Amino acid sequence: MTRGGDSVFDTIYSQVGLAFAILVVVFAFAKGDEPERMGAAAYALAFLAITMIKEGASLSLPRWGVMGIEIVLLCVFLGIAWHSRRAWPVWAASFQALIVTGHVLVAANLKPTHNAVATVINMSNYGLLIALAVGTFWAWQERRVAAMGSDNKAGPPRL
Repeated sequence: MTRGGDSVFDTIYSQVGLAFAILVVVFAFAKGDEPERMGAAAYALAFLAITMIKEGASLSLPRWGVMGIEIVLLCVFLGIAWHSRRAWPVWAASFQALIVTGHVLVAANLKPTHNAVATVINMSNYGLLIALAVGTFWAWQERRVAAMGSDNKAGPPRL
């Protein structure tokens, strides 16, 4: 979710990424259960908060506000993973941990290359969104199968 430059959505790649994030969040709210909705809400709120933060555009300096939001989002996904029996929150928390690690490397002044940090953060965001989308799809399918199973328990239709 870290972005540099004057405008956040100035390239086609960032616009496609935004469209993908919106589709996944809407899908999670429409078809997901409580864990998927909580994850989507947390991601959307963090996305909006990070987009509104106006810190330095330099990737060589730590962005403390963004890092704080990313750490909070990691804690949310860890909490969802702790209380849920589903696998996707563990994957989402893992991708979010990579994002936080990228911020920590910059904050620790270990001088990682700017392209490496940006790539890790951006690709981890896609991984997190894919984990959320797959988790939502499986929750939706499990709910459909359970509904079909309860319909079949009623017996054959009566004439």
